[in-house]
Amino acid sequence: MQIRETSITGLVEIFPRVFEDERGMFFESYNEQVFLKLGLPTHFVQDNQSFSKKGVVRGLHFQNAPFAQGKLVRVISGRVLDVAVDIRPDSPTFGKHEIFELRSDINNIAYIPEGFAHGFVALEDSIFSYKCTNVYDKASESGILWSDPDLGIDWGVEHPIVSEKDIILPTFKSLFGDLKIKA
Repeated sequence: MQIRETSITGLVEIFPRVFEDERGMFFESYNEQVFLKLGLPTHFVQDNQSFSKKGVVRGLHFQNAPFAQGKLVRVISGRVLDVAVDIRPDSPTFGKHEIFELRSDINNIAYIPEGFAHGFVALEDSIFSYKCTNVYDKASESGILWSDPDLGIDWGVEHPIVSEKDIILPTFKSLFGDLKIKA
């Protein structure tokens, strides 16, 4: 596996070694020993999978402590723009975001640590999979409005399909008040 560090500490893109031949292909999407060696979390307690039609935006979601989640995310089929926003108030990159294009044809993976809001937009019909370091807890769930102008995220889609729940999420400023985006 190869790791691409981002400008935000702890947020990485992973490129697994893919073996292809006339029968198809094989790769490891997770290997505890390799993740330990790379300094990545190895304890995942929940796996989730979703299907999204082209143009669907999901997010920006997170869970508050003590149920904050790190997520190992990838696309099984299709292609998405995956977005992670640093919401750790003491972080030098607080409020900064990174975008990954996760694609099933190259099998890249992103690790989103605890303390990040996360979302994605399906650039084509896509099956999205993620492993979580903590269980889902309804009372701890929260989020940020996907189109928050203070974050300035370019989702790359003209007519997004957004759930009623995500349309009414609060803005970054309403959640974090006077804390300034450090990006």
